[in-house]
Amino acid sequence: MTALEPRDAEVTQPTADPDAVPADRRPRDEGVLGRTYRALSIGIIAVVVLIAFEATAVNTAMPIAARELNGVELYAFAFSSYFTTSLFAMVLAGQWADRDGPLRPLATGIATFGGGLLLSGVASTMWVFIAGRAVQGLGGGLVIVALYVVIGRAYPERLRPAILAAFAAAWMVPSVVGPLGAGTVTEQLGWRWVFLGIPTLVVFPLVLALPAIRRMAAGPADPTAPRQGFDLRRIRFALGIALGSALIQYAAQDLRWFSLLPAVVGAAVLVPSVLALLPSGTYRAARGLPSVVLLRGMAAGSFVAAEIFIPLMLVTQRGLSPTMAGLSLAVGGATWALGSYLQSRPRMAPHRERLMALGMVLSAGAIASAPTVLIDAVPVWIVGVAWGVGCFGLGMVIASTSVMLLKLSAPEEAGANSAALQISDGLSNAILLAAGGAAFAALGGGSIAGHSAAAAGESNPVAFAAVFLPMALVALAGAWVVTRLKVRESH
Repeated sequence: MTALEPRDAEVTQPTADPDAVPADRRPRDEGVLGRTYRALSIGIIAVVVLIAFEATAVNTAMPIAARELNGVELYAFAFSSYFTTSLFAMVLAGQWADRDGPLRPLATGIATFGGGLLLSGVASTMWVFIAGRAVQGLGGGLVIVALYVVIGRAYPERLRPAILAAFAAAWMVPSVVGPLGAGTVTEQLGWRWVFLGIPTLVVFPLVLALPAIRRMAAGPADPTAPRQGFDLRRIRFALGIALGSALIQYAAQDLRWFSLLPAVVGAAVLVPSVLALLPSGTYRAARGLPSVVLLRGMAAGSFVAAEIFIPLMLVTQRGLSPTMAGLSLAVGGATWALGSYLQSRPRMAPHRERLMALGMVLSAGAIASAPTVLIDAVPVWIVGVAWGVGCFGLGMVIASTSVMLLKLSAPEEAGANSAALQISDGLSNAILLAAGGAAFAALGGGSIAGHSAAAAGESNPVAFAAVFLPMALVALAGAWVVTRLKVRESH
């Protein structure tokens, strides 16, 4: 893997578009909202806002949709279908962006994302609804990888921390407005209008972002190189990751001896596919890029797997309403953005590894602190405070892993490496959530997927501890992986 030195990120990135603005001709004192970058920055941030609003709003409406479509027993598949197709799309997007530039995969992804929402919104059966979610996943996977390639192509290294901090800030308003707005729309107009209304938001990002991307980041990284076809071997491995993770998720949700078969088959398909698509040495924390990719998965996976259980814990163990339980996590959107902003400051660049180690320790502390509310004497607001601190730490870590990945990637490898980063993120979410869910169910936690009142009422406090404490250990191990990010200089 060819690493870029910091000063090399300022050199001209080749582009097939004759009207593109070379990086070395862009003013060096401009920020992400300066004249050169303003339209591009606002456009791609609008794309992130769209994804954030969809994630928060759709999750709010999902239980009602499943109930009205008589598909509560298939509830979990509405999430896993999105995940499995997005993993495949991430690999495809990486190759597509390296081959032709990020413009086409981004435009296709946004359009596909909107089409999936429409299909779910008009679904008359749960399986059609799940198919719509799968189409959404294809679009989401294309979009997220294409956005990282745009950042690597269009922004010099000094501006990348700032635009990634803006991505984090773009989640703030949707994290609060999304659930409240979706809840109101669901109650007043019906859940379908949550899905049918969001596609109208697609127009603004398309109109603003695509012309700016065409001007500043279009075409392959090296237009003089021979045009390569898609690597079908990597695409087959991407299908293997999607299939293997789906089988493992299914097995974790159905704790019977019969489930061992899909679990074994899933692992047999998943492991070689992951080893082929992630940088060599990822799972032994090899120095440099492999450890960046590994850290991203450990940070995101441990935190998300724990966060999923917090509202359920507050409702079943402390008697909070679902709305109040969800709002207890709302402050995390602001503190995540604050942490991401902190890492974006130029004076913090020399201390990036220290910030990341601190971020992982804060994340581990937050996860370990959350189950203390199982003790009646502990006030429930402790969870909100702890999660705000944890999100602050993760804001520093997640944005910094993206910055480091782009720094360590040659222009023609940015797409594939960005795909690897997102695969590590998404796959860790699914695997750690499956492991946590299996432990939770085995210890009498009840059924999360079905959301049955009877099962929720029987949730065992020990089952929650069995989820949070292992995730805290994973996050703490991530602090050690931070020490492996720098490549030792040879003398």
